[in-house]
Amino acid sequence: MLAPDFWENQESKDILKERADLIEKQDEIKSLSDEYEELELLLDLCIEEEDIDSIEEVCERLSALDKRLRSAELARLMSKEHDKNNAILTIHPGAGGTESQDWADMLLRMYLRWCERHGYKVDILDLMPGEEAGIKNATLLVKGPYAYGYLKAEAGIHRLVRISPFDASSRRHTSFASVFVAPELDDTIEIEINEKDLRIDTYRASGAGGQHVNKTSSAVRITHIPTGIVVQCQNERSQHKNKAIAMKILRARLYEREKAKQEEEKKKLHGQKKEIAWGNQIRSYVLHPYQMVKDHRTGEETGNVSAVLDGDLDQFIQSWLMKMASKE
Repeated sequence: MLAPDFWENQESKDILKERADLIEKQDEIKSLSDEYEELELLLDLCIEEEDIDSIEEVCERLSALDKRLRSAELARLMSKEHDKNNAILTIHPGAGGTESQDWADMLLRMYLRWCERHGYKVDILDLMPGEEAGIKNATLLVKGPYAYGYLKAEAGIHRLVRISPFDASSRRHTSFASVFVAPELDDTIEIEINEKDLRIDTYRASGAGGQHVNKTSSAVRITHIPTGIVVQCQNERSQHKNKAIAMKILRARLYEREKAKQEEEKKKLHGQKKEIAWGNQIRSYVLHPYQMVKDHRTGEETGNVSAVLDGDLDQFIQSWLMKMASKE
């Protein structure tokens, strides 16, 4: 930064951002270290003076410090490009009609609750309800630090086993839904999109939104013909704004697709290629004949299914991040 031509350098903004991130990490490490040393001294004094009330206070502060340490450890694991970005999360039900659409709706609620727990703001960019129940698809923009770094652990196929509330014979059903997660990209990331490769359709928005939304073709659906990727947005009153948001989603999806292709090439080189199919679910949620949620990538599991479906996903996200870090 002391170089005479620093501010003329196009990369100066990136360097300033990196410096700010490093200072933030340095300050957090110092704060954690100072708190630990203070509690260590305080505990010694409490034991020496047999001050039970103060020992209880130390225990409470240690518990809070432990949570901060876990959070800092997770942040350390998320050092990849774009991990600090906002996340674009899309949910699609699998085959199975109402059953899968209801499962997709359950996943939508689960992620909304997780975001609420962590203080993330959520914009629902697109939401298409099913005919009888559930949703046909949903796209969320999750805003907050490390939103993508956390939620990228959720990308994949999610499997539900339960007694169907839609089956008069009360039989057990298995439903699938897919979750796609991509980082929200800023303008410095260039993703080349040829206008000739796009098919842009407009239609009337569905659901609540007032007379204007339902009477005009403000919703936009964009199909990227070479890849078959379809994105849509209907939450804005303006067709122009919906198109701009849909293009942002498309750029993010294309970026993730290219990244996935590169990872697949690496797996081929190491003989670890695995077919991406509905059978290769990342996590199973079993409500009958027993209660269990199991992540097939890490082996992490819990019997508290209701808590998980209410947004308590941290143990699964942390286990996956730790496993990914151990592979590097």
